[in-house]
Parts: sequence; C-alpha cells; structure tokens
Amino acid sequence: MATTVRRAVLNLPAAPLGPENPLPPLRTPAPPPVLDPRERAGLPRDMARQLGHQPLRTLLPTRLLDGYGRERTPTDLDAVVIENDRLRVTVLPGLGGRIHSLHHKPTGRELLHRNPVLQPAAFALNGAWFAGGIEWNIGATGHTTLTCAPLHAALVPAPDGGTMVRLWEWERLRDLPFQVDLWLPDDSDFLHVGVRIRNPHEQPAPVYWWSNIAVPETPGTRVLVPADEAWHFGYDHALTRVGVPAAGGLDHTYPLRSEYPADHFYELPDDARRWIAALDADGHGLAQTSTDLLRGRKLFCWGHGRGGRRWQEWLSGPEGGGYAEIQAGLARTQLEHVPLEPGAAFSWLESYGPLSADPAAVHGRDWAAATGEAAARLEEALPREEVAAAYAAWLPHADTEPGEVLATGSGWGALEVLRGGHRLPGTPFFLATLGEQQAPWVELLEHGTLPKPSPEEPPGPTPVSRPWRDMLETADAGPHTEYHLGIAQWHADDRAQAVRSWERGLECGPAPRWPLLRCLAVAAEENGRPDHAAELYAEAFADLATSGTTDPTASAESGALLVALARETVEAQLSAGRPDAARALLAGLPEAIRERGRFRLLLARTLVAEGDTGSARAVFDAGFEVADLREGAGILGELWASVSDEPLPDAYDFRMSPPGP
Repeated sequence: MATTVRRAVLNLPAAPLGPENPLPPLRTPAPPPVLDPRERAGLPRDMARQLGHQPLRTLLPTRLLDGYGRERTPTDLDAVVIENDRLRVTVLPGLGGRIHSLHHKPTGRELLHRNPVLQPAAFALNGAWFAGGIEWNIGATGHTTLTCAPLHAALVPAPDGGTMVRLWEWERLRDLPFQVDLWLPDDSDFLHVGVRIRNPHEQPAPVYWWSNIAVPETPGTRVLVPADEAWHFGYDHALTRVGVPAAGGLDHTYPLRSEYPADHFYELPDDARRWIAALDADGHGLAQTSTDLLRGRKLFCWGHGRGGRRWQEWLSGPEGGGYAEIQAGLARTQLEHVPLEPGAAFSWLESYGPLSADPAAVHGRDWAAATGEAAARLEEALPREEVAAAYAAWLPHADTEPGEVLATGSGWGALEVLRGGHRLPGTPFFLATLGEQQAPWVELLEHGTLPKPSPEEPPGPTPVSRPWRDMLETADAGPHTEYHLGIAQWHADDRAQAVRSWERGLECGPAPRWPLLRCLAVAAEENGRPDHAAELYAEAFADLATSGTTDPTASAESGALLVALARETVEAQLSAGRPDAARALLAGLPEAIRERGRFRLLLARTLVAEGDTGSARAVFDAGFEVADLREGAGILGELWASVSDEPLPDAYDFRMSPPGP
C-alpha cells in the first residue's frame, strides 16, 4: 500500500475552549523556575549558560485561554490521516498539529496514549492544554501557547516521490516561524518528522523546543534511554544529578514506582545515538530517535500518589488510563533556551515507530544490558545511518512550496511578513489570512495611525516587538494608542515608561478608562503596592460597568471580559486585606458566574479572610471544580487546611509534591 493522505473527522467528547481572555497578560501566570546561582557551580558550561537565558517576563503578545469548563459533549474535530500498510497517523492541525494517534497496523497496537476525551486544563503557558499524543513545544519553558491553536497545513512532495504533510506557524512569544513536516515512506514502520525553526531577524533569538510524547503507562512500563546519569527536577525547583536507573533506592525508569510527579532529564554521551523508548512488561512499545541536534531526552511521570492519579483522571477521564511522557529537546533540560543567530536556522529529523525487545533483558537488573538490547533492536528496525540519510533527503524539500491547503492557521505570520518583508521559502504566510485582529495593525503599518475601536468592544491584542513599538511611539497620541504603547513598553521591561503611557492615556479625553486602569493596577501590584492596586481595580471594574461591555449574554467576548476582570479585581481586594470589598463584588455578579468553580473558590477564600471558616467549609462540602486550576497550584490544599483538620478529600487533591510540615 502506497502512503496516502486524507482528510477525516474525529469525534471526541470535548469541552469547548471558549473565547480568548481579553485582558493582556502583563505577567506569566506562574513565574518560570529559577535556580539559585550557587546551584550552577559544577554544571556543564553550555548548560550553565543556557539556564535562565532570556526567560519570559510576560506572555505578550499572546492571550490567555482560560474560558473552558468541564462539560464535555461529542465534538467533530478536523483531522488529517497519513497511512501506509504499516502505520496510521492521525493529526489534528486545528489543535497545534498534535499527533493524536500512531496505530501500528500489523500488531493492532496503539503506540501513543490516545486520549478518549479532549479536556482543556491550565498546563500551557497561556492556559488551555490537553493530554495525549505527540505535541510540538516551541517558545519558552512550558507547554506552547499554540497547543490549542490552529496551524497552517498543506500537502508537500516527499523525498521519496510521495506526499508529506507540512504544518507551520509563526510562534509569537519568540517571534519565529517554524515548520513540522510529517513524512511516512511507503512500507515504513517509522514516521519521519522534519523540523525547522528560522530566525529572520537581525538579532539572536532564544529558542526552546521539546517534542512531548504521551505513552501508555502500565505497572510494567519501563523507559529506556542510553544514559547513566540524569538531572532530576521536582516541584521543589531543585536540579540534582542522579544515577540511572536508580536513585535513593528507587528505580525511576518505571514511571509508576515514583510517588510524586517528577522530571528526569537524561545526560546522553556526546557520541551516543539520540533515542528514548517506553516498553511494556512484554517488551513492546514506542521508540523515538533523531539526528544529533535534538540532544535532550526526558521522562515525566505522574507517579502513583493521590495527586498524580487525580490529575490523570482530570485530564483523560475516569476510563482514559494513565500515561507518562517521554520527550526530546534541543537542550539537556527544559530550563534552557538556546541562542539562534540572525538569519540562521535549526533543523533536524525525528522518527517514531514500534519497538519490540526481549522482556527479560529490558526488565532485568543490568541497566547496560537493558539499554543495549533496546538499542540493538532499534538499530535493526531503523539504523542510525538511515535516520541521517532520511534527514539529508528531507532537507532539500524543506523549501518546497506547499500545494493543496489542508488547514489555515492565524494571520499573525502574514502581518509579520508584510511588516518585515521576510522571504521564507516553504512556509508562505498569505495575506489572505489577515483577519480582524490584524486589521488595525495593517492600518498602522500602511498609514501610521491606529484606528479607534468601538467603545463597546475590548481592545484587541498588541504586537510588542521593537518595530511595532517604534511605530506606536510616532503614531497620533490618544487613549487607544497610549494603551497599546504602554503594553509594548511593559513587554520591553521599560515599566516606568509604560506606566507614564497609561497615565497619559487617561488624560487624553473621553474613552473607556478600564483598559488603562487595569494595566496600572497590575503595575501597582508588581511594584508592591497592593492597596493602590485594589483601588485601581475597583475603579476599572466600576468603569467597565458603564461601558456597555458587561452583559455576559451579549457575546462570548463580553462574558469573558466580565469574568476575567471580576476575578482579578476580587483577587486584588483579597491581597489588599479587603474581604468586604471582595464579598460585595462577588455578590453583584450574575449567578452563572458566581457558580463557576473559580468563583466558588474565591468565595471560600473570602470567607476564610473574614474568619468564617464554617461557611468556607460548607463551600467545599457542596463541591466545586476549578476548571483552570494550574499545574502545581497548592491553593486547594492550603485553603482546606484552614477550614478542617481532616485529610484533604480526593476530589481536591492535586498535590504535585509531599505536603509541607
């Protein structure tokens, strides 16, 4: 059977993503992990340089996705199926290009954790993320902001004369275009994936890439990798060199033997073949290998503790089964960002397919014998030289212009190409993809003015790179221009000037004041002035009530704005020690918003702040689910401890590390 590519529809129980959060994310929801400088002593020199290299200060210019819930209904998802007589690959171009399924036809085995539901959860840098399959992570430490976003997709001639699928987009956190080419040769057991990241700018750019592969987790699953050492990173944010396969008497290559979630970044010898595999008790499973540039390999496990099991159920449903993640990246660890020089590119080839090995060797006590057996079977199935040859064959095709379009991504790449005149063979960003969010910026680019938005609509997203900031500085002043200019200045870490721009915007004349007041409130919080922030938030919320955008039934965007600003305002009142103001604001919200899990949690926090722990306990007893609970958040356990001496109920136990003393 020759390789075929076809469109398909995948039907899954899915919770809708909801609209974007209209408030610009002037800070990251969780600060990036930072190592104590003393911990860097003794680290490999390149690793020490790249740790903490240009970490994110904000999520700009992207927007948060936090408007989803937990109610799932059968939903049709556009898919692309790549198939030969050995493998069937199901790709979701509308959801970050995720490979949902890798089915090995001769054995009938599913090689990936194929999630039976699509349940967003707050694991991505910008919020919504879902578990399962193979995910392409680009941007910065964490899950990509594109994980639930549509990518451009089209057919491209493959090196063997067949057809491959190209996915591409403009990654906005680092302002870089990238592509992922999926090539399944005829009669091959392995899917080849060619990846290229380009820097079209005149200055270096920090690059982050990790391919995350969710694999089925069973009591007998073992992860094999050609390494004798690893860097252990837990939720205490300590990076420790440990032995492989065991440390502290625990063989951590079996994901279910750990109690709590943890990362193990493997130290592969420089001359070692790059590969990682997850094999079950019978020696069957999936292997991933690559050309040498993709040097890092990692295991993430949820562990067998209550918190990890609760997260598994939260992400995949009660019948979804457990999973672990084996991963491959550009650096040793996910705390690193690798500089990419101006005009240069990173490119490599990955391969994914089935692997079977002698279970007695795989699960024996001799680690060298176990990895040697897996490496030998991988070499038989897909020799290292064949991967290098496939890369050499693919690279000349990376510039081939796409043919039939399968899916359309965002218009942000087209806007950047229009502004910068970038020539990017193989990844065209067509002007036809420019949309409503890009329209004001086309006007600024072509005419030097930023059009005024409707006062009933919240401001749109702000491009924040230096060229756009320069254009905003020379555009006609006004509340709207000063608002966007302040955001671009804030992103550039010129925070004092950003505050001055927002203050000038308030002085410019009649306009909705709440966008500027809210930005100033965030600035006050960041400057350690919670009382002033609470006042500014209260003023912003009051102004919103008179602006005509607070009716949650008018549009999804209006509802998202009310929810987002109400949440931030209540949290600011609590931070300033004003539970009475928080309670008053909560009481004035529509019932449909008050009953959301996030606002039930805010009510419980308010009651505790008022000293009414009995009523706060009643909120817990009535039950609630915080759909956008972030990975690693300890708020549920901390709040429960203030209302009860009883053990934390399973429904609220999402702990990623041992409870504190």
